Amino acid sequence: MTTIFPPESIYNLIPRDEVRFETLPRYTSKFRDQVKQETKSGKAAHRTMGPMKVETAAPEKFLRKHSKEPNLPEKKPFIYIDRDGRRKPPVPARTEIPKMGINSAKDFIRDNTIKNLLTAPRQPQPIYADTKHGAKQPLEYSGLVPKYLKKKDYGQIPEYLLQRKVEEGKAQEEYDEYVKERLRQGAMKQLSDDERLSTLQGLKRNWEELHHQYQALSIVTDTGPKKCIKEKLETQMKQLEKDIDLIERHKTIYIANN
Repeated sequence: MTTIFPPESIYNLIPRDEVRFETLPRYTSKFRDQVKQETKSGKAAHRTMGPMKVETAAPEKFLRKHSKEPNLPEKKPFIYIDRDGRRKPPVPARTEIPKMGINSAKDFIRDNTIKNLLTAPRQPQPIYADTKHGAKQPLEYSGLVPKYLKKKDYGQIPEYLLQRKVEEGKAQEEYDEYVKERLRQGAMKQLSDDERLSTLQGLKRNWEELHHQYQALSIVTDTGPKKCIKEKLETQMKQLEKDIDLIERHKTIYIANN
């Protein structure tokens, strides 16, 4: 590295070698000539409007009037076919003279007369007026017509309820068999009525004692011990209420001999 001194320094009189910085050559892509050739190759093909060589039509083949209109198929006579697939005769032309003295096989006047005599009169539709201005609504959808009374299965137990009853009966029979088997084996015993009543009275007596203690608590529970005592009494009372309800609802109670 060359050190540069101030202009009044004596060291500036000493000749120094000239420092030259070498620069790297400029980058040139190796595909440069190929890109130039490909760019120029496709520009001379369409310098005019359209391709250079176009096949032109002969002067005799000029565009004629209605030449581009679609050609419709030839008109064919309409064929009348009835419902049975039989071919009907065509409609007579306007200039054709009808044949005289030939009667039709069907008498429309007589048939219409018989049909009207045998047809039942049309019954009026039942309606009801639901406003003071006379607005009318069909009576069938009003809920006032007892149409469900006329059903075939009216008043009968539905099939799904009968099936459910049968399933419940089977489940009860299986449970009874299980209880009898356990009683034979001595794994459980049935609680007698006296024992059940005494147990129920004991539970109610315990609930009354806890309720008396709960009523004697302070109204303001502003400390931790008061809150704990109140929650403990509430939990015990809820458990006793569940046990009392269970014993009152079930008359037969089994106890396991463990």
